Amino acid sequence: MKTHDFMALYGGVYEHSPWVAERVARVAAGIVDVGRLAELMADCVDNAATEQQLALIRAHPDLAGKAGVAGELTEDSTAEQASAGLDRCTRVEFAKFRALNDAYKEKFGFPFVMAVRGRSRAEILEAFSTRLQNDYDVEFETALEEIHKIARLRLEAMGAEG
Repeated sequence: MKTHDFMALYGGVYEHSPWVAERVARVAAGIVDVGRLAELMADCVDNAATEQQLALIRAHPDLAGKAGVAGELTEDSTAEQASAGLDRCTRVEFAKFRALNDAYKEKFGFPFVMAVRGRSRAEILEAFSTRLQNDYDVEFETALEEIHKIARLRLEAMGAEG
């Protein structure tokens, strides 16, 4: 598979970060095993410069945030947040999410990232509150781990073999 074709297929796996697919295209072209492809892409991110990792984390939208309400999320993010019911929050839940999003970004300088597919709003809010207690380094690594989970779920949803 040519780099262009690989990019067209996998460029959106990491939120607004096609550089991941671009960097692994040469070694991953032709790989259909979702586990191996996810591993290669995660390795690329894990070996990127800290500034690029931070930009990747910051590319993620707030959960149940303004972009979701305004319909400005990517198709994948929209589906992921809807699968967790984040598009059906009560006013009280939206207020909780807004307050937690603000507190989290104030403390860490990047948005709270969690692979929410298959999770409930209550589970997400609990994780939010718990993770707010972490220090920066732990939360930076946790955000990257969650991003890798999201990428793997997106690859699986695309129908890659595995």
